[in-house]
Amino acid sequence: MAIKVNSVSGRYVHHDHLRPFLNKIKTRFDVSQAGLSTQNNSIDKVTLGEGPVKILMWSQMHGNESTTTKAILDLLNSFFLGTDTSDELLKRLNLTILPMLNPDGAHAYTRENANKVDLNRDAQDLSQAESVILKREYEALAPDFCFNLHDQRTIYSAGPSPKPATLSFLSPAADPSREVTGSRLSAMKVISSMNRELQHWIPGQVGRYDDAFNPNCVGDAYQMSGTPTILVEAGHYPEDYYREKTRMFVYKALWTALEAIAFDTYHSESETNYFAIPENKKLFFDFLIRNAQIIDKKGLPSYSAGILFREELNSDGIRFSPYIEKEGTLPEYYGHQTFDCANKEDLEKLRQKEEITRLFLNS
Repeated sequence: MAIKVNSVSGRYVHHDHLRPFLNKIKTRFDVSQAGLSTQNNSIDKVTLGEGPVKILMWSQMHGNESTTTKAILDLLNSFFLGTDTSDELLKRLNLTILPMLNPDGAHAYTRENANKVDLNRDAQDLSQAESVILKREYEALAPDFCFNLHDQRTIYSAGPSPKPATLSFLSPAADPSREVTGSRLSAMKVISSMNRELQHWIPGQVGRYDDAFNPNCVGDAYQMSGTPTILVEAGHYPEDYYREKTRMFVYKALWTALEAIAFDTYHSESETNYFAIPENKKLFFDFLIRNAQIIDKKGLPSYSAGILFREELNSDGIRFSPYIEKEGTLPEYYGHQTFDCANKEDLEKLRQKEEITRLFLNS
């Protein structure tokens, strides 16, 4: 059964893109307005299921992080199309989903909201309309689990390995000592269930986020309140800059989590399994150029250049503009694409990428 919502794709996803699908599923689920954003855009809420276990999910609280929003639509589409399994899940679960918490930032393709505030640092101040809406939904539902859904940059590896962190997870700390509280342990076990499934699809490409405590972050704040909270970070899959492959893996992870919670199978997992997930490292560049001195013509000694993409919104959508992030020997780093200019074949391929070679001519 095809569950992907093909009408919503790519990196630039804003509220108008969601509207046709949300209108469609109104025939089966409750789609309502949770409130209005800073610029008076609708923050939509989808509620479904009649079970005793309450789950709150929100996506795109950072406006330029759209992959999990696409996965949320696919998840909702699975329930809308219906199977015996999905129908059983809805008998056991009660889901409240905010597919796009920051519609203003989504439209502008910015991390922050219209007031230039990072909503994931506003958990205590509640200075923004969007933060107040999320807190209101949290208090009204009193969820048994929360899912905080984000995108992460292409720089992350799954541990000190040459594999990208295609998905990363975190059970946030509930206090500065990072004690494994009961709620934290429950989140760890659900994450371990997701990781176990994902290893069949992306072996070695799941990472674990650093758990330094910050009460201003929403996940930490809700964990501090005793609610098991799971941070999901959608990352890079090879040659998937529009994150359509990653979207599928996020969907699989969320579905696995819902099954684990609904059928109580997550209890068989352990804290040890969670900490066995390698911690994210910042070891990747989009392009890694070895022996870059061959193309820069400056007579410099042998060096490598790490190049990243800057995501820029233009009339055609998102443009990936390369820039040199780091220069040096860089022996510990990896590239999503690596070229050694001392290799004739690599050098010829690189010269065909004018946006990259131009960086060295203009530097």
